[in-house]
Amino acid sequence: MSAAAGAMRRRRAVLPAAAAALLLALAVSALAVPTAAAASSGFRCRPGSRPVLFNFGDSNSDTGGMAAARGWHLTRPEGRAFFPRPTGRFCDGRLTIDFLCESLNISYLSPFLKALGSNYSSGANFASAGAATQPRDVPFALHIQVQEFLYFRDRSLELIDQGLSGPIDAQGFQNALYMIDIGQNDVNALLSNLPYDQVIAKFPPILAEIKDAVQTLYSNGSRNFWIHGTGALGCLPQKLAIPRKNDSDLDQYGCLKTYNRAAVAFNTALSSLCDQLSVEMKDATIVHTDLFPIKYDLVANHTKYGFDKPLMTCCGYGGPPYNYDFNKGCQSKDVTACDDGSKFVSWDGVHLTEAANAVVAKAILSSQYSKPSLKFDQFCRV
Repeated sequence: MSAAAGAMRRRRAVLPAAAAALLLALAVSALAVPTAAAASSGFRCRPGSRPVLFNFGDSNSDTGGMAAARGWHLTRPEGRAFFPRPTGRFCDGRLTIDFLCESLNISYLSPFLKALGSNYSSGANFASAGAATQPRDVPFALHIQVQEFLYFRDRSLELIDQGLSGPIDAQGFQNALYMIDIGQNDVNALLSNLPYDQVIAKFPPILAEIKDAVQTLYSNGSRNFWIHGTGALGCLPQKLAIPRKNDSDLDQYGCLKTYNRAAVAFNTALSSLCDQLSVEMKDATIVHTDLFPIKYDLVANHTKYGFDKPLMTCCGYGGPPYNYDFNKGCQSKDVTACDDGSKFVSWDGVHLTEAANAVVAKAILSSQYSKPSLKFDQFCRV
């Protein structure tokens, strides 16, 4: 990163003490229904500009970054439903972000860390499997992803200044949409070690990192933000497969109530943070999309979407009820995938199938779960 870019970085932000008190007082239902909010004036994008998208996140939106960074040679059945080869995505096909790119009529985002065969003309993907917000200085935490973006931006503009071809010019960076989809790994890690009340009490530092990321991007010219909440963590086969004394924590659809309560509480706090940032950054557009009700509905109303096995893993081991084994992942030699992934919600116990991702993307595009209720597919449209 250049000295100029380094000077523009914001100091790490900390949520006020009142935010922690608010989190501790949250008593929200896992069946929360989204409410439509009035749309703001819209995205900041010069008419006629082509859509450019930058994404920061974890494996839910990683299009091959971690595979490139670690040299992982993923094999089929990964990617079989669409590409039809492994691409570094933890899915049988397209991710939610791929469908969102299709809605903008732009190419799928290439990972920043992929050296060969990448196309950055429509943006770049900094998401990396396993990423979290904390610790902030380890590969590839959200803070590191933002620093990677600043390097990418500075190098692109440097090439243009030298009269060479750069993937995106200054106007492209200014007009771009900046997506953040992270926090699931943070919340899951807390739930694995702490009781619910202590988990909620530790949300402020996670939110502070997301706030810092937005502020850093904003201070470097970004004005369009799209921020995703987390999904229905209590419905993941990986979590359901954890041995338990009894089923008292299961809801009527077989999901873990404690995990889902934490997910809803996190999303509520994240929505409040986005409201706060919108007040502070009056010339920016900040959209928060609540993914919990979208992903919970995949299970609660699975037949509506054509799913037969809402809580079973397609590519897993062990058979019913969850077909998930902590020692045997989808890439293990003795693991076989289901015949038809379109009948399953979960691909590998953690990530969704392409069919489920398509449903999630359609819900996002409806704007019903977003505040303000802006249409994603209208970004940068004349």
